[in-house]
Amino acid sequence: MHLSSLSVVDFRSYASAELPLAPGVTTLIGLNGQGKTNLVEAVGYLATLGSHRVAVDTPLVRFGAQQAIIRGAVSRDGRETLIELEINSGRGGAGRNRARLNRSPVPRPREVLGNLRTVLFAPEDMALVKGDPSERRRFLDELLVARQPRWAGVRADYDKVLKQRNALLKSAAPVLRRGSRRMHRSSTTSSTSLSTDTVDKDVEATDSISDALHTLDVWNGQLARVGAQLLYARLRLTRDLGPYLTSAYDEVSDTAADARMAYKSSLREEMSGAIAAGTVPEMDELPDALLASLEAVRVNEVERGISLVGPHRDDLMLTLGPLPAKGYASHGESWSLALGLRLAAYQLLRHDLGEDPVLILDDVFAELDQGRRGRLATLIADCEQVLITAAVAEDVPAALGEAGTTYRVTLGQVTRAD
Repeated sequence: MHLSSLSVVDFRSYASAELPLAPGVTTLIGLNGQGKTNLVEAVGYLATLGSHRVAVDTPLVRFGAQQAIIRGAVSRDGRETLIELEINSGRGGAGRNRARLNRSPVPRPREVLGNLRTVLFAPEDMALVKGDPSERRRFLDELLVARQPRWAGVRADYDKVLKQRNALLKSAAPVLRRGSRRMHRSSTTSSTSLSTDTVDKDVEATDSISDALHTLDVWNGQLARVGAQLLYARLRLTRDLGPYLTSAYDEVSDTAADARMAYKSSLREEMSGAIAAGTVPEMDELPDALLASLEAVRVNEVERGISLVGPHRDDLMLTLGPLPAKGYASHGESWSLALGLRLAAYQLLRHDLGEDPVLILDDVFAELDQGRRGRLATLIADCEQVLITAAVAEDVPAALGEAGTTYRVTLGQVTRAD
């Protein structure tokens, strides 16, 4: 599988641009701010419907425009598929994003997922090692979708349930707290001293509490059902990805330190401890485990008005030898570990799919020493398609630069280098 062409209209800094592509190595050379990363960002968006640089779509639309267009032709087994994405800015009443496959509209943009698969490594990936748990959860979920696009729907369903449950907790918390105070007052006051009005209010408070708890139980069931699916998929992914990470880190860093990963769950200790040790529970065990963990933190959730248990509270723990990478790994080790995660994802997808994803290396070589540059160049030499960005040609190992095609990017103009 490879991308044979890319075009953008009103995307980032580009009014329009065309980039012919072919198997092998394509290198985009340009100083910072010239627009080279915008092009590979567009490729990544075609594959994932998201940017590796920003969390929302608005910055992707060129200033002054209402929408951006990305088109990419994907070649696979002698057939070509055209993916077209329309990204609406949300300004001026612009509608939702739209997508087409071979010029035919699809019901939802996520219907295009799976037609192009990419693995993108960029400077922002340092956050996989040093950043918040949300970065590592995103890494897992994006890899899940690349592996099997149906997980995009499960992830969207979970987000909807979580949003509704959090809204309920915020609205129900005052009711439950007021009800708790009234019930406490009633228990410490003689029944003969309570007025009819007070009794009526206490009855109303009890009814409100009952309604709120019943609704919360309904959403607990939904969270447990969908959350169990997502958690189970992440656990299997972590188990499958681990050996690839150990191998990739060893090859890139050329050190003796073992790189390992473990899933840190927000479930109660007896289950989370087993998961951290590498156990993948049976799927039918997880809904009950989630429900029990939700029940255990109910008081805290009501007080804080937020969901405290579920895949949205989990983390991927990365270690080098006996120490956690976060807080202990050096800058070079962190770079190698982040790169190892992406290379591990690439190898896993290659194994699962029987074809190569498109590998994108955005401003990577400048951050690596000569030894790591050479080892990385050797590792990716047999990839079907590699897209590289660099500020200067000297940053790219000669073996890669000489083997492929080089374009120069200057103020949004893309020209082939002679």
